[in-house]
Amino acid sequence: MSSRSLTPTVTRARRAYARIEEVDRPEVWIDLRPRAEVEQEARAIDARVAAGEHLPLAGRLFAAKGNIDVAGLPTTAGCPAYAYTPEDDAPVVARLRAAGAIVLGTTNLDQFATGLVGTRSPHGAVRNALDPARISGGSSSGSAVAVALGIVDLALGTDTAGSGRVPAAFNGIVGLKPTRGLVPTTGVVPACASLDCVTVFARTLPEAEQALAHMAAPPGRALPPLPQRTPGPWRVAVASPAQLGELDEGWAAAYETAVDQLRSAGAELRTLDLSPFTEAAAMLYEGAFVAERYTAVGSFVDKLISEGGTGLDPTVAGIITRARDIPAHQLYADQERLAVLRADALAQLDDADALLLPTTPGHPTLAEVAADPLGANARLGRFTNSTNLFDLAAVAVPAGTVSGLPFGVMLIGPAFTDERLARVARLLQPRLSAAVVGAHLSGQPLNGQLLALGAEFERATSTAPVYRLHALSTTPPKPGLVHAGAEGAAVEAEVWQLPAEGLGALLAGLPRPMTLGRVELADGTHVPGFLCEPAALEGAQDITEYGGWRAYLRTGS
Repeated sequence: MSSRSLTPTVTRARRAYARIEEVDRPEVWIDLRPRAEVEQEARAIDARVAAGEHLPLAGRLFAAKGNIDVAGLPTTAGCPAYAYTPEDDAPVVARLRAAGAIVLGTTNLDQFATGLVGTRSPHGAVRNALDPARISGGSSSGSAVAVALGIVDLALGTDTAGSGRVPAAFNGIVGLKPTRGLVPTTGVVPACASLDCVTVFARTLPEAEQALAHMAAPPGRALPPLPQRTPGPWRVAVASPAQLGELDEGWAAAYETAVDQLRSAGAELRTLDLSPFTEAAAMLYEGAFVAERYTAVGSFVDKLISEGGTGLDPTVAGIITRARDIPAHQLYADQERLAVLRADALAQLDDADALLLPTTPGHPTLAEVAADPLGANARLGRFTNSTNLFDLAAVAVPAGTVSGLPFGVMLIGPAFTDERLARVARLLQPRLSAAVVGAHLSGQPLNGQLLALGAEFERATSTAPVYRLHALSTTPPKPGLVHAGAEGAAVEAEVWQLPAEGLGALLAGLPRPMTLGRVELADGTHVPGFLCEPAALEGAQDITEYGGWRAYLRTGS
């Protein structure tokens, strides 16, 4: 089958497997589905779309953390001896597949989802997507890196202490941690069942929101009516530099830049007392709440240790087995203290729409974590550990770079304010303009790709009179725009604004012969836009005389 006759989703699947070979990161995966099986499912998806079925996630590939059931693949939770092969997908996997997305495989994690580092696995430490000397963050390490490397569009993780946010920050992507119970955890190996959340990673916020909307379909925790919000600008609470504690070099300045960006966007800012959040964060592992990890897998860990402990990560095994001996009275005392801290934290938030914090205090190297595995992990959870204990929602988004590496922030808010947090987070996302001339125009088959990436229509225009337009033999039909200089003409175009990450996602998923380049518009400005490789024009009809793609389609050609 020639590359031109491949259906879009099959093309995307083949690029994913090629990308896996290209990046050579075997530690990202636990199990991959056979390529032929994925391509067969991709053809079926494209056939359903061609027949008129509405599949909003058609063409998207996703990965699932190795503690989430994918039918036919072993669920290991990062421990080979624990493996079982489920007959059915976990509901979150099933819901994404029902919307047209295709699961590629299961990803590596901190064993039994115990850690924020991404190094506690017999499958190897998952290295950071941008700097292999640094950690990827855990426990949803493989899922985050698979997205950051452009292998998959979406990935499922879990978040008990920050595992759906820390790796997002370290790899420059988005991590949505929904309100507890909004997304079902059935078919997920528990870490702390009362606190666990299934989360989603994506390269852009709109993509993550779209996936979460399908994952959260009923049955789930019922959405209560939110209190009426006092009219006015977004109100965002921030922390004083003193209460943030020690941060990596340059991180305090990066946080202040994010604060300034919200202020410039019109948000109303105020400082709160962060102490109830940080005190509760320390309780998650240092207090009695860690005993729930023993409840989840403790008896299995004990049995495996008695048989020699093969495949057990020693740090994880130590955390779980020590939790066995925590007295019941300590749990009750910690619950009472947590209730006081939660009331204080909610009072500090008051009527704020969100609390803005750095996602982590710093980004350690693999060597630093190996030298102090418990201390490094505890530091990483300073701002994330309290979120689920307080029953809050959160979203982690990129907020620039420090020394060439991603810097991330998160917005935290009361339960069920997930959508509100995402709207505030959009204020932190830089936006770019892009020109489209064909299947991405308003009302055309691929316009939904733009909308899914958070694009907004800017204006209708035309190109400068230096282009030729050709009808390509592709599925779906689309034109090819090429620069022709003095032999060219003006072509109808639209300009759309979309997040910078969205433009990157478009480029990552762009099938040949399309390319992304600078397009000159009628007013003399240049913006990124879709162009075509000249070699693809052989035998293609020149349709420049029609003035644009839609005018050509109206002829019925």
